[in-house]
Amino acid sequence: MYNTLQFVLIFLTTAVLAVVVFRLLRLPPMLGYLLSGVIIGPHALGLIPDAIETHHLAEFGVVFLMFSIGLEFSLPKLVTMKNIVFGFGAAQVCSSMIIVMIVAWIIGIDWRVGLALGGVLAMSSTAIVSKMLAEKLELNSGHGRQIIGILLFQDLAVVLFLIVIPALANTIDNSNADLGITIIVALLKAGVVLGLILFLGQRMMRPWFNLVARQKSSELFVLNVLLITLGLAWLTGIAGLSLALGAFLAGMLISETEYRHQVEDDIKPFRDILLGLFFVTIGMLLDLESVLHNFLWVLLLLIALITIKSSLIAGLSYLFRSDSGVAVRTGLGLAQGGEFGFVLLAEANSLSIVDNVTMQPILAAIVLSMLIAPFIIEYSENMARRFSATEWMNRATQLTNIAAQTITEEQHVILCGYGRSGQNLARLFEKESVTFIALDLDPVRIRAAAAAGESVVYGDAARYEVLIAAGLKRAKLIVISYKDTISALKVLRQVQAIRPELPVVVRTLDDSDIDLLKEAGAAEVVSEIMEGSIMLASHTFMHLGMPLNRVLNRMRETREQRYNLFRGFYHGTSDEIKDSSEKMQLRLLNVMITDGSAAAGKKLGELNLEIFLVEVPAIRRRNVRELLPNQETILETGDVLVLRGTKENLATAEIKLLQG
Repeated sequence: MYNTLQFVLIFLTTAVLAVVVFRLLRLPPMLGYLLSGVIIGPHALGLIPDAIETHHLAEFGVVFLMFSIGLEFSLPKLVTMKNIVFGFGAAQVCSSMIIVMIVAWIIGIDWRVGLALGGVLAMSSTAIVSKMLAEKLELNSGHGRQIIGILLFQDLAVVLFLIVIPALANTIDNSNADLGITIIVALLKAGVVLGLILFLGQRMMRPWFNLVARQKSSELFVLNVLLITLGLAWLTGIAGLSLALGAFLAGMLISETEYRHQVEDDIKPFRDILLGLFFVTIGMLLDLESVLHNFLWVLLLLIALITIKSSLIAGLSYLFRSDSGVAVRTGLGLAQGGEFGFVLLAEANSLSIVDNVTMQPILAAIVLSMLIAPFIIEYSENMARRFSATEWMNRATQLTNIAAQTITEEQHVILCGYGRSGQNLARLFEKESVTFIALDLDPVRIRAAAAAGESVVYGDAARYEVLIAAGLKRAKLIVISYKDTISALKVLRQVQAIRPELPVVVRTLDDSDIDLLKEAGAAEVVSEIMEGSIMLASHTFMHLGMPLNRVLNRMRETREQRYNLFRGFYHGTSDEIKDSSEKMQLRLLNVMITDGSAAAGKKLGELNLEIFLVEVPAIRRRNVRELLPNQETILETGDVLVLRGTKENLATAEIKLLQG
């Protein structure tokens, strides 16, 4: 008992310290877990032995990782991105495997080992890349969509590799076994098991979850999720398949229900902690002495991985008719190894397909590639400009489009951000005939808004040339409607350098950055929480019988004093939890009716979306927007329905429209 507690304390101490350091450096926590595993593992300080129990516990991390991927698996999403996912993504994985197999054959490694290593090195890091793209607001850009599509196929390919790798092990152990027959048998077995699980699961999952949810017990709900996840993992395990495959199926089945978002929130703590343990055990596999002894091989592998993989993906992107700028940025974004590479490498090593001597340099190269990945992605735009003339042309075209809309404008407002707050403000501008130009970085939102005739263009307001094109020198006011302090400070820095007298109104979440933004040059800083408190207080005073003039004076004083009366508050446990009222806020969701959708050819009234408390305020058909469609409107393939409702209700309605 003492030794077990001691091991747990060592693990927690090193993991916490490493993750804190990596978060301070704005690097993914996953790398902190890997580093802590290297430090405490048997090949370094030896504080924790390489015990089989540790690896069994770490397997649960992979199980919950695959479960999360299953939750994100969406047939409608695949349909809308089918060319990228099954075309570009499949080409990337297959090409990577073929290249690795050829290299393995040249240096005398068994081709089956080369096949396994090809799957390992074909993977990229979903965790790192998606986080970086989200921070840079590039998820919906041209290269962002390609990257997400390829990562989605890689996630699906892992499922196939988890079936094929054990089959490869059987042919290595049994020289008489025929590889083709072995793989076919494994795939048939997997097909039967998956078919049974999916056939029965789709019919039982929603009624069972409805029954559990009606008990209104959060602990029962979580226990039920754990039971289904681990139960299906156990079923695929006893069928000779991997535990992770069963967990993926569990997530996929639950994703088809309206409980997907609740499950995702409930399972996150288990997933993150156990996944952290998995990465610690991967770090424990790394033998620093062996890596240092073969440092030149590790360096060569690292350079080869990044250059060949980025060149291959960029070339494929170009073949799929992307311009060279998008191709270069897509290649650089996916040049690193990934967490699923660790999963497959650990599987191949445990089945004796890849020996320890071969594994060590590859493991080190993948870890190092993930360490430098954030820096490559951060500077990928600059590198794309250097290698691609079209990147300059795209930038010039973007600036021309912005300038074309503002060239005749004087004393207008530059609205930075066209999200929910920006759109609400724009509607008030239109009511008052205030001329404005809105800048946003979401192409999907811009296309939808521009099709409706709204004054919004693509552009990063934090860039000097974008602000100049938007008419900064002629503008009367700038409004920053999004709550990103770092980006707001960049905008303020540009304004101060060009027109320091120009007033800038900035939106922020709370009082923590008010002074910082004011010092940077903001004329006014509007705090969501503070303004909410003011409105709450004003209505309260009115109901208490306080005269209106006194209420208005008190509120004005509070604003003039920069919310000093409300600055600072006592934190409670509820402050750490995301505001539950957000789940009840109405949202908008665009859903395209594709071939095979359940709603195609039906009247809007037949779908009974009102029972899900979802409205359809507009339909876009052949880029013509129809407001307030009636119940007799017949839906056609290609229609884009604008749905309005809560997050959970929208998810249910989307399933109803697309799958029935």
